[in-house]
Amino acid sequence: MKWLVLLGLVALSECIVILPLRKMKTLRETLREKNLLNNFLEERAYRLSKRDSKITIHPLKNYLDMAYVGNITIGTPPQEFRVVFDTGSADLWVPSISCVSPACYTHKTFNLHNSSSFGQTHQPISISYGPGIIQGFLGSDTVRIGNLVSLKQSFGLSQEEYGFDGAPFDGVLGLAYPSISIKGIIPIFDNLWSQGAFSEPVFAFYLNTCKPEGSVVMFGGVDHRYYKGELNWIPVSQTRYWQISMNRISMNGNVTACSRGCQALLDTGTSMIHGPTRLITNIHKLMNARHQGSEYVVSCDAVKTLPPVIFNINGIDYPLPPQAYITKVIGNMISVFGVVEQYSVEGLMLKMKLQCFGHLMHEPAHWKRP
Repeated sequence: MKWLVLLGLVALSECIVILPLRKMKTLRETLREKNLLNNFLEERAYRLSKRDSKITIHPLKNYLDMAYVGNITIGTPPQEFRVVFDTGSADLWVPSISCVSPACYTHKTFNLHNSSSFGQTHQPISISYGPGIIQGFLGSDTVRIGNLVSLKQSFGLSQEEYGFDGAPFDGVLGLAYPSISIKGIIPIFDNLWSQGAFSEPVFAFYLNTCKPEGSVVMFGGVDHRYYKGELNWIPVSQTRYWQISMNRISMNGNVTACSRGCQALLDTGTSMIHGPTRLITNIHKLMNARHQGSEYVVSCDAVKTLPPVIFNINGIDYPLPPQAYITKVIGNMISVFGVVEQYSVEGLMLKMKLQCFGHLMHEPAHWKRP
């Protein structure tokens, strides 16, 4: 059985820290149930664009489906938070007790006055996530992920949040490269590695879509109980996000997208596959999908008849069956493919749903620093 991995062969560590993750009901699902999804997307697009004239923010679907969360603690004594382990960003942040936004009233907030190990830098920060943005300041403290401890870890504390109302998590823990972190902060994974917390600079995900429990993130190696077969390593093409080169995307033996090759970001912070308009439109045409509100729907029998979407990466085919790229939500069959408007040229960028590959092969996708 083949599966997707990034960057070179490595001897895996025997000392692996495994942290359980929980699959939450997504904000997208909640809004759809109340027939509020389209209004939410339109409202956030306007509100956030007006917030800062230097930022153009589109209402992308990826943020709304950040669903796999785990617990960490910050401070002495520890204060617990539920975070998304996000390979699409590099920063750690949680809400501050001084946050004045409505979103903070429904989430846990960090009280810096209750932590004896807290240090403040007085540096202001602003971080954007698709249609969400947080503004606040930097601090440092002891951060724990299971039995991993990062001392004097820099992290953000939000004082204002926009677009995070109703999110099933308090904050975000970024796992991308230091080159995209704010203020030159060293991300927690890199800090743990430099502090000798594990013997191999590897982390891995096993994401279970069938039930809330059972998903995990692993640090220091890959637990062999979570996969079968050999691991296929794929080079990172740019050390900012987890970006790789993709050869093509095909259905029924015909190339449907990425015909001249394209770049892809592998992102645990989204359950969608986003791409340029032309690329995604071609795929939806072959599905006979129709546009409905902000999503694309297919017939109820489509799962039985549609072919797999095959991603060829580094010369290896990774077939994605219709059970993985079509989801059932309140009686509708919804495509997980979505358009990212700013990526309007085929071959520029495809933002991939990492969960698709984990679900398909019942294995984690994992990563290694160079």
